[in-house]
Amino acid sequence: MRVMPSVLSDLPLILRPLFWRQRRRYGAPLTPALVWARVPRLYGALLAFYAAIERRSSPLPPLLRALVQVRVSQLNHCAFCMDLNASIAAERAGSMDKASAVDRWREHDGFDAGERLALEYAEAMSQTGCLVDDDLSQRLRKQFDEPTLIELTALIAFQNMSARFNAALDIAPQGLCRLPDQA
Repeated sequence: MRVMPSVLSDLPLILRPLFWRQRRRYGAPLTPALVWARVPRLYGALLAFYAAIERRSSPLPPLLRALVQVRVSQLNHCAFCMDLNASIAAERAGSMDKASAVDRWREHDGFDAGERLALEYAEAMSQTGCLVDDDLSQRLRKQFDEPTLIELTALIAFQNMSARFNAALDIAPQGLCRLPDQA
């Protein structure tokens, strides 16, 4: 890791319950959260944005959100993100099947049309230069209404930022999910 995470006892009191919840859910605080918490204002903004994306009333189904996050994590070579997001995808799907097949979504018959389109969009947005062409845009507009498309775009952009942050700082996985190496 290229920077040191925060020490829990050094964090502002207002942040400590967030890490208690992570410890309860994952068995330990998440390392990227401890790194972000070194700058509490940035961590607060990140949490607010993530909460908006992951809210229960999102028009994007929870499994679709997790699958998109896995694919963006793979494309950005973020080992921590692949670990966390694959564990969430497996939990939401009820098995490891889809989580372990995200990198092969084109050939795998376990993905529905909406998931396939969202994964194609995630790949196009995650490429250098953002390769979203008119054909893809038209297909997205047929599948998703505008608010849903905006949320999908925000989710992909958020995961690109998060994965690039973690990959650049060489934040290691925490053993949350056991998946074969994926490209």
